[in-house]
Amino acid sequence: MRTADRRIALGLYRSGHTRDLLEKALEHGVTDLDTAFNYHHFSSHRTLVSIAGDLLPDFTISTKVGYFPDGHDFDRARLRAAVEQSAKELGRSPDTVLLHNPESSVDGFADACAVLQEMREAGLCQKWGLSTWDPRHLLEAQWEIPRPDVAMVRAGLTVSGAILNAVGELVERTQITELWGMAPFAGNAADPIWQTVDTSTFLAAGQHGSALQAGVAAAFAIPEVTRLAVGTSHVDHLTELIDGSRLEINSETVTVYRELLRQRATVSAGAPSRKDR
Repeated sequence: MRTADRRIALGLYRSGHTRDLLEKALEHGVTDLDTAFNYHHFSSHRTLVSIAGDLLPDFTISTKVGYFPDGHDFDRARLRAAVEQSAKELGRSPDTVLLHNPESSVDGFADACAVLQEMREAGLCQKWGLSTWDPRHLLEAQWEIPRPDVAMVRAGLTVSGAILNAVGELVERTQITELWGMAPFAGNAADPIWQTVDTSTFLAAGQHGSALQAGVAAAFAIPEVTRLAVGTSHVDHLTELIDGSRLEINSETVTVYRELLRQRATVSAGAPSRKDR
């Protein structure tokens, strides 16, 4: 994958909703925002408009629906109302609406997909798709769904072989052509492990960067995604991650790493459970 094909999205799950951060993101070429109906205590959309409504036309916005104050729910009417409310609060239709953790409500998955397709056809979004942390449970269900436009999945060196395999199966089963990544550091870029593991192994010869930058570069290839959502409230950290997206990776190293993960996942799947021992 060429670096020109990659883009960073500012994820707002853990990021501060501040005008300064949004301004700096635009200055550094980050024009994708990723949020959700439930982020920022269910006020993310309103807060964005309040602090930087004039900047929002410069961003491509993806949001998610599925969580409500009383929990996860894929009721058709509630999903439809959440999409409509999101558009109303943003003062525009979000570019992409994703089902938030569909593995949490598998029984209502097919109906939820149909609702989002209807919302797209009604002009309340340009694309619809799935945002899944772990698609394995989702794949256990029998369902027929409309073809989603995009899926957002975990990416990077913290993702297990089993989940990577499940992502591949999800893409094949749904025929999704656009794959996005998220959480390249499993939500904790400050974990000491990132200063311990030599992530530079994944960089192409002649490429140099910090451990986090190399981790970002690897995340675009594990699995192969075109957009990576990162969360931060600090401009310097965001700049470091953006620079990481421009590093070239060693494709041979990634191939070997993926094969090792595949083998480990296969062995783990065949191992007897505790109750069988």
